Amino acid sequence: MNDTLSNILHIDLSRKRFWTEDRNELFNEMIGGSGVAINLLEQECPKGIDPLAPENPIILAVGPLTGLYPIASKTVAMFKSPLTGNLGESHCGGRSAVAIRFAGYGAIIIKGASETPVYLSIHGDKVRFRDASVIWNMANSYTVGRILREKESGSGIRSIMRIGRAGENQVSYASVVTETYRHFGRLGLGAVFGSKQLKALVISGKKNIPVSDMKGYRETYKEIFKLLSTAEMRKYHELGTSMNIIPLNKLGALPAKNLQTSKFENAEAISGETFEKNFLGRRVSCAHCPVACIHLAALREAYESEPYFYKTEMISYDYELIYALGSMLGITSPQALLKLMDEVEILGLDAMSTGVALAWATEAQQKEIITTKETNGLKLKWNDEESYSKAINYIAAQVNEFYKTLGKGVTYASSKYGGKEFALAFGGNEMPGYHTGPATHLGFLIGSRHSHLDGAGYSIDQKALAKNSKPSATEIIDKLIEEEAWRQILSSLVICFFARGIYKPELISKAFKPIGKEFTEEQLKTIGLRILKQKYRFKKREGFSLKNLEIPERIFQTETPSGKLSKEIFNEGLKIAELKLTSI
Repeated sequence: MNDTLSNILHIDLSRKRFWTEDRNELFNEMIGGSGVAINLLEQECPKGIDPLAPENPIILAVGPLTGLYPIASKTVAMFKSPLTGNLGESHCGGRSAVAIRFAGYGAIIIKGASETPVYLSIHGDKVRFRDASVIWNMANSYTVGRILREKESGSGIRSIMRIGRAGENQVSYASVVTETYRHFGRLGLGAVFGSKQLKALVISGKKNIPVSDMKGYRETYKEIFKLLSTAEMRKYHELGTSMNIIPLNKLGALPAKNLQTSKFENAEAISGETFEKNFLGRRVSCAHCPVACIHLAALREAYESEPYFYKTEMISYDYELIYALGSMLGITSPQALLKLMDEVEILGLDAMSTGVALAWATEAQQKEIITTKETNGLKLKWNDEESYSKAINYIAAQVNEFYKTLGKGVTYASSKYGGKEFALAFGGNEMPGYHTGPATHLGFLIGSRHSHLDGAGYSIDQKALAKNSKPSATEIIDKLIEEEAWRQILSSLVICFFARGIYKPELISKAFKPIGKEFTEEQLKTIGLRILKQKYRFKKREGFSLKNLEIPERIFQTETPSGKLSKEIFNEGLKIAELKLTSI
């Protein structure tokens, strides 16, 4: 029985053509996921290309453990980001990874642009280019999903990826919604879909995955499953990442009101504990994952025209959404916060970039940098859910020049209107929800995706705080690079980072053996460094330089748990990072 992981499906939207290529050597060398995707991006993406040009490829890649072991459930998307103008990488769970694997592919490359709206229907070897004219101007991503579920076959192992109005209008931080509650959220994959007039991708299949040692496979599977049932993983099931709100607020590390403060007086009202007690409707899981960390709130509201009749919306929430659309905007009501989350979901926007963009716009209006003339009549102010809801719709619809500018991110918006000192973006990507200390912000700056998921700097800060120590710039950079290099292996296996404490080198080597592959711990670490080096090579090719990074002044003004940050450690850290990342 042949493993189809090495099959790459090429799709040309311009010519409505597709073909399959076997790249066994690439998957053997680079494992899968991020490792394969960065290689394909280097090969397929022309140097200096406009991210919204037809030639910008969309790479979707999965890994060798997908469909075999629990929680190997992510799909890696790689592309040139319209938000940063550089490396775009986003991970998504749901059923996307197993659907791609069971369809018989390890990666999919989508290039070109259709002359008319289209969606892709991929069911195993059958690839169809379907007319999407009817659903193209359909703003609600929920509705698009329902229509495609009814129209397309393959339920159960089928994945439906689609964009909303924001993607159609090529907002630079538009997302791709998958299975309603999962997303390719960051860095603007939705805008790339929109530029290609690609409304959706539906994929399913029934291919088998070969196992050479069934007994060894069963034993390893049981071991992993048991480890995933421990208390360490149970916390993700019970409260999920929303458990971070209260502890970070107590630490003084929760960004609020555009990081004017690192404590939010109403944190408890929008905490994970409050959502669990008053709103939790159910927990769901990505395919082949026993943890079920996806928390859905049930928001019950009366219809405006029929006050005696109620509707219930199921809305996904987690820490990053609560931070970006909650504390950053001063929202104190959980109901109001859920409505904003729902609006972002419907329109297909990245919640983090949207929240940070609106926080910048609110402060800019307070400082009279912008007026109601720019905001289309809105008076943005903290804790005003109604105005923020309208602004979210204005961003997605691109109603005027200001919202078109804001739709390109706060780095771009502040370059046009001013307010750079409080425009919270790192390398062009809006700030995640951690103000724990120097490591977290250095991690945002030097990370290949400028994300908290790169080097987990917040963890370095919190450990230092617990030990009452102050690591040097060299120690911080070393730890950040070491962690990010190892995460390249996890994302090449497409392991959910929640399981990073379980899928350690020894267990990964053990998991490979029943499928006929051998990797030592040393080999894995070498491959991880090689993947990280390739990402930086691509970034430098596209004009990225650590020397040119701009650090928002606001992060030096607002207290962290260990006091105010010094510019010296950042200047030193960036110099050290430049040397180390160049010499990997």
